[in-house]
Amino acid sequence: MAYTNIDDPTIYFNTLLYSGNAADGSSTTQDISGVGFQPDWIWLKGRNNANNHVVDDSVRGANKHLFPDLTNAENTSTEYIKSFASDGFQLGGDGAVNGNGNTYVAWNWKAGGSGSANTDGDVTSTVSANTTAGFSIVSYSGSSNSTFTVGHGLGAVPKMFVLKKRSASGTNWVVYHASLGNDKRVQWNNTDASASTTGYGSTDPTSSVFTVANGSTTGADGQTYIAYCFAEKQGYSKFGSFTGNGNADGVFVYLGFRPAFIVIKKSSGTENWSMYDTKRNKNDNEDTLPLNIDNSDVESGNTGKEMDILSNGIKMRTSNGELNASSTTYIYWAFAESPFVNSRGVPGNAK
Repeated sequence: MAYTNIDDPTIYFNTLLYSGNAADGSSTTQDISGVGFQPDWIWLKGRNNANNHVVDDSVRGANKHLFPDLTNAENTSTEYIKSFASDGFQLGGDGAVNGNGNTYVAWNWKAGGSGSANTDGDVTSTVSANTTAGFSIVSYSGSSNSTFTVGHGLGAVPKMFVLKKRSASGTNWVVYHASLGNDKRVQWNNTDASASTTGYGSTDPTSSVFTVANGSTTGADGQTYIAYCFAEKQGYSKFGSFTGNGNADGVFVYLGFRPAFIVIKKSSGTENWSMYDTKRNKNDNEDTLPLNIDNSDVESGNTGKEMDILSNGIKMRTSNGELNASSTTYIYWAFAESPFVNSRGVPGNAK
């Protein structure tokens, strides 16, 4: 059996860096290319400017934006991401994504286009799925049932999914992570430790559906929601946990690939969500400056949070509580730059 079926991860996930060209609020546009595919989920964040995170996807459509660090409802504007293109996307003039002279990062995933109806669950969902890469985008409406199931289209059990109410403000981004189990959840928009999922639907997902409750955050009748769902794929993606050692000679976390993108969250206590990628962060751990999902901070303020990005995983080089406090549990999710061993049984970066 092949170690991985994905020798080139960049056909499903890719990171781009770019600079803005517009005065904030102007009608200036900018075409961003070089993704390598038409992205279905785009996540943008300013690197040197304290603007909110912005996510768009092909199911909700361009011009409809959510903000992972906020509880806001879906925003409609032509000044963020205006359209998806075959090799990237077009930006409008808002400073959160295209301020003149500012620097930005764009994380891009490939799903399955604009989506189609899925009737696997108790409610019909619209699903854009990439079963090879283990990623799907799911739009659904709430139900009057106390709990109900939603089809996700992965054909495999999700290791993580994230839910957000689109139609009204004031609700958190709820994250299910398999390492925490179905009775715990964390939230993108805050630094809280994992907590009970009471009222969210405490049931393990299956290869076809996930379960939610009809509370306001995850499934109120008459409200609309979006979910981003992930199944683990050997040599390409990993969703797991580790325990910190509180030492500058820190924990090594085996992934089975060199990560292109990794997110780490202390689940047993209060800490930021730390986001790393190999376009901003080089081999030298002195360059590893994370961004945080839960806030709009610039990357340069996040010093002292070093890690080595290796051919088969990551190694902490700090005792900072965001990454490596002693006897503390952390969850993570990661996507590959190259597998440690490719489908031919040789090192993943060998040609």
